[in-house]
Amino acid sequence: MLWGELTGDASTYVGYMCSLDSVKLTGPLERVLRVLTADPAARHYGYDLMKAAKLPSGTLYPMLARLEQEGLLEAEWEAQRPDAGGRPPRKYYQLTAEGARVARLELAQAATQDRRAPQGTPRPAHGSTQ
Repeated sequence: MLWGELTGDASTYVGYMCSLDSVKLTGPLERVLRVLTADPAARHYGYDLMKAAKLPSGTLYPMLARLEQEGLLEAEWEAQRPDAGGRPPRKYYQLTAEGARVARLELAQAATQDRRAPQGTPRPAHGSTQ
């Protein structure tokens, strides 16, 4: 079966495979994706991402949960280490191969839209028809 046969419309399939489904590319998400794509193989724990993306926990953690639900991010708890000094285990996040691909495409698309929009002109919402 060819990929175009899956939906009957190749552009619909490519659009699905090349975008974040239910996660809107907001400014905070863009910052998180930039941190994660700087080294897609690196594992980051939540507090590390909060500092790097300059986001509060109430913004970051729901975003990470949605990315994980979409299959774009993997999360894994570290094993409790005896030298942790009582610190609770960290949850590490890493882009999946698909997540890295989609993140690069979304960031490139956002950069293209930013270059096209004149200064002071609001950029159309991600996924809009305008």
